[in-house]
Amino acid sequence: MPRPLGELEDAVMTRVWQWNRPVTVREVLEDLQQERSIAYTTVMTVMDNLHQKGWVRREAEGRAYRYTAVSTRAAYSAALMNEAWSTSDNPAAALVAFFGMMSAEQRDALRDAFRIVGYDDGTAAEPPAESAGRPPAAPSAAPPAAPSAEPPPAEEDSAERGPEPGR
Repeated sequence: MPRPLGELEDAVMTRVWQWNRPVTVREVLEDLQQERSIAYTTVMTVMDNLHQKGWVRREAEGRAYRYTAVSTRAAYSAALMNEAWSTSDNPAAALVAFFGMMSAEQRDALRDAFRIVGYDDGTAAEPPAESAGRPPAAPSAAPPAAPSAEPPPAEEDSAERGPEPGR
């Protein structure tokens, strides 16, 4: 189960998810600086931490890395909701309370989701066998196991790439 992202991790991941393309530290920094004063090295450290946690993958491009999301925001949100629900001592009561907090738009989205997974009106007793309680083909929101050490890029570390733990 993923832990909730911290405030700055979430701000960085929001951009990576919204842009839906490989991004550099510099691009994220420039966008974040429109909202707050933040140092390049801070953004670089957060993106390196997100890489170490398995939320982004990275590829060297010249003297910089390009980062890409490993999962979607929807899968991340679903995993957080599932974790919260599964830790309840009374899951049915937790769902009733959760549904009671929903806006009309959220209830409409829930009805749409039921239709997508094959619950015509939300009253199906069992999920379709192929999904075993999960949406079909949904990417895992949990970060993958820690990746093995990456080979160093052919070029020397630069200010763009910065120091990396363990090197």
